[in-house]
Amino acid sequence: MEKKSISKKELVKKLLKQEINIEDEEDLIDMLIDKPITIDVDKQEDKSLTSGERLADKLSEVAGSWSFIIGFSIFIIIWIIINGIFLKNASDPYPFVLLNLILSCLASLQAPIIMMSQNRQAKKDSLRNQNDYQVDLKSELILEHLHEEINQCLKNQRLIIKLLSDEEKNS
Repeated sequence: MEKKSISKKELVKKLLKQEINIEDEEDLIDMLIDKPITIDVDKQEDKSLTSGERLADKLSEVAGSWSFIIGFSIFIIIWIIINGIFLKNASDPYPFVLLNLILSCLASLQAPIIMMSQNRQAKKDSLRNQNDYQVDLKSELILEHLHEEINQCLKNQRLIIKLLSDEEKNS
């Protein structure tokens, strides 16, 4: 009897619709066992990064750190001390318009860069969740298959024991 081969896509559709029969289930299990589905999302994502995405990640890493906050706070304090106290003819006297401009420009550039990095992280999390689902599904199907095979082995073992017992009684 020749077995009709079903494509992976059809198997997955049937699985999602809960329309798997015994022959299809065997094909699905063979497909899942033969092909590893676990991927390292971080490595896969890192390979496809553009230079802009790498830069956004680096800037987000720096801008979201305590060292940046402390360093920038020190810069602001030094700016205020130099321009407000020590220099009589300061380039940016109180109310520090140039400092406000610098801070506004920094914030207007920093926010979208951090958001780009966060969006990319969200995509990576989504890929990780999809991969986890596939691994869980594969594990569940394989465990179900193994459970059925163990049950069949137990039935066969009981039958053999019964046959041996009957044979022993008859002899």
